[in-house]
Amino acid sequence: MDRVSFPKGGSIAKREDEYRFKVFRKLVVVTGGSGAWRAFYFGADGKRRPADFVVPGELREDELAAYLADLFHEATPGHDSVLRLP
Repeated sequence: MDRVSFPKGGSIAKREDEYRFKVFRKLVVVTGGSGAWRAFYFGADGKRRPADFVVPGELREDELAAYLADLFHEATPGHDSVLRLP
């Protein structure tokens, strides 16, 4: 019988895809994948907090930056850039 080892905590965690953006001077992280996106803001202390917007599940990864630009362009006039970060 083969042995299966589990990480500490007793469960196997699935790694989510993570996409980082600088959205009109705010740092935003979108995790998950098509059908199940979750968005977070990065604080000055490096901690995440849930974002106050929803990313539609039907978006593909390559559509995220355009969606964020469209969502935030009126809220921050004069700062109209969305950059994908490594």
